[in-house]
Amino acid sequence: MAANPRPDSSVSSPSTWVGGLLPLGALACGLGLPGWAAAQTEAAAEAVALPKITVTAPALPEQGKDSVQAVRTRIGRGEQALRDIPQSVTVVTERLIDDRNLDTFKDTLKNTAGITFLAAEGGEEDIRLRGFSLQATGDIFIDGMRDPAFYDRDSFNWDRLELLRGSASMLFGRGSTGGAANQVSKQPFLMDGHEVNLTLGSHRHRRLTGDFNIKTGDDAALRINAMATQADNNGAGSAIDKQGIAGTYRWGIGTSDEFSLGLFHLNNQNGINYGLPWIRPTASAPASSAGMITTLDPSAYYGMASDQSHGSASTATLAHTHRFDADASLKTTVRRGAFKRDQRASTVRLCTQTTNATTGVVTNPQCPTTQVALDTLSDATILTRGAQLKIQDLDTLHAQSDLSARFDALGLRHEVQAGADWAREEKIVYRATTPTGVNLAKPTTTIGTPDDGASIDEGQRVLSKASGFVNQAWGVYAQDLLTVAPGWKLLGGLRYDRMDGQFEQIATTGVVTPYRQQIGEFSQRLGALWQPSPTQSYHASWGSSFNTSGDSYSYNAQSANTDPEQSVNIELGAKLDSDDRLFSTRVALFHSVKKNERNTDPDTAATALLLSGKRHASGVDIDFTGMLTRQWEVYVSYMWIPDARVDVAAPTAATFGNRQGDRPGLTPRHSGTVWNTFQLSPKWRVGGGLNFRSESTPADQQAANAVTSPGYVTGDLMAEYAFDPQRFIVKANLSNVTNKLYGEGLYRGHYIPGAGRVLAVTGTLKF
Repeated sequence: MAANPRPDSSVSSPSTWVGGLLPLGALACGLGLPGWAAAQTEAAAEAVALPKITVTAPALPEQGKDSVQAVRTRIGRGEQALRDIPQSVTVVTERLIDDRNLDTFKDTLKNTAGITFLAAEGGEEDIRLRGFSLQATGDIFIDGMRDPAFYDRDSFNWDRLELLRGSASMLFGRGSTGGAANQVSKQPFLMDGHEVNLTLGSHRHRRLTGDFNIKTGDDAALRINAMATQADNNGAGSAIDKQGIAGTYRWGIGTSDEFSLGLFHLNNQNGINYGLPWIRPTASAPASSAGMITTLDPSAYYGMASDQSHGSASTATLAHTHRFDADASLKTTVRRGAFKRDQRASTVRLCTQTTNATTGVVTNPQCPTTQVALDTLSDATILTRGAQLKIQDLDTLHAQSDLSARFDALGLRHEVQAGADWAREEKIVYRATTPTGVNLAKPTTTIGTPDDGASIDEGQRVLSKASGFVNQAWGVYAQDLLTVAPGWKLLGGLRYDRMDGQFEQIATTGVVTPYRQQIGEFSQRLGALWQPSPTQSYHASWGSSFNTSGDSYSYNAQSANTDPEQSVNIELGAKLDSDDRLFSTRVALFHSVKKNERNTDPDTAATALLLSGKRHASGVDIDFTGMLTRQWEVYVSYMWIPDARVDVAAPTAATFGNRQGDRPGLTPRHSGTVWNTFQLSPKWRVGGGLNFRSESTPADQQAANAVTSPGYVTGDLMAEYAFDPQRFIVKANLSNVTNKLYGEGLYRGHYIPGAGRVLAVTGTLKF
């Protein structure tokens, strides 16, 4: 698509003409009163001859497509200016996604501050924000509607990714303390324009994307986005083979009644890298001294060739927006989703001999009797490969209506958002068993033989239903942003949620054990804004959130009787824009608290989990985005968490989990990213940046025994040459320039290394 012109330093900024007065007629024309304006202008010309005034202003780049800066968001359910939201929001625009070559949801989140990843059970987007969970089932959204499935999300159909930091239950219902991530889809617009991108890179990486927008009428357009990606691995092990297509037809654009119908399908036939075990420097060293296997290349892969992370996501979305007038609209959206997941992963561990306690027989005599350590590691060191299977189906139906209105009442200006939503989510989990007489044990391998090609026939496993979950939920909410005095606004919001979750556990004998949980919860949001000028906005806010024990779509005898966890987030912050609006600074001080964390009761006869835990995190969150000069563009996202602590620990923390006073896992003190580009000439643009995290530990480990993943800094470079900026561009990206070994995902027993050095070259054709 054609880009808007870059700002020209020869034009004056708004500050150079603030002292001048616009003619009254021009103002009236802008308000849609041309006849009255013409008469007034004529009369003014007869009364006095005014000197000619030339008004000039910088041409703003199209927000998102041609800038790393964003000024508006839809993460608050209705579209709002970022300066009117009394809470931290980071927006990763399409410009930044393209510049840094970010293909997936996980890669994009890595380019924001405060994000860490739990290695969990492989392939899941188990995310931590400010040290608290950002749950895949409750905190990830597409266009403001919950996207609750586990799948490898791709950026090919994104306009941008929005990250709301802190409590979000007043807007979205059940959710965690960390925040919410909103994927904003590309929408049709009233102009023909097409773009095709071909990327070739390391590890036989090949990616083809197409973005086609077709104007079909005066107020209608069709947009189709398509993607196909293949690679031997992604610099960290597993093969990639995925395809996606998204089509949206939109009609009534700009009229009082606008409709859209969207279809989306993503198919993943990927491999999976489950990670590598932590290793001690010597056999006698304490467990807390364990670290990564530093002698290995980050791309070393020890899983099976038959390991897989297959899955699909299919959605159909129908939306209608009714505009009552310029200040009020009602948007109603219905989405049907079907998701499938088939994960067959290898749990890689260092092999030591074990003896059957009953028979006294050594089960793996080929392995050493002593623990392997870094000082004894060699090419002959044996690695075992266990099985981690996750085979699931999820079907969803969501509907929501959101009203946005601005009006004057009782002497105050109101900006109201209100709405209701309803959801039905059904998940089935399958058990995979091995038939009698069939051997599907995964063979061992050695450190010296990565990518050994070993495989088993996963198709021989027999599937049966292991559990089922059906959740029905609804919620209603309303919030009002009141202008109470010039430059002063107050925000108040309230939401009520009702949830009914039913779960059945099915034993191999066929015995069904049912569980059920019904929950009703209120969530609140309060805020104050002081906006002394159009370029300054200061805020204070308080918000609550809750998450249930059924958010992962499963119950047991204790969790089904456990009330939701409660969290609060307090924030003081500011959003400051430069006079020419081309550069923005966002800064916030935050204090997040989980007040009643779920813990296991040591009394096994208990009928519910304990809500006895408490933890908090406090720190500073900063973003810098925009253009420092007309050639130099900058994106910085940084978070400092000096204070994070478990205030009250679980009774079982003496043997497992964080103890009172521990710093919670996956909460680095420093984290962030820096990216900047410079326009060397009309044809050449170059860029570079860093991603960094200070040291961190896996979740739920005692400080005295916690494995520490060292801090790291990785560097990225970009160079772009525009043969014709409106037609053909070639861009090269070099990621992780130094081939740095670092832990991207952390777990108690293993870590997943981040991608090593990757070179990718992209050709972009616009027509």
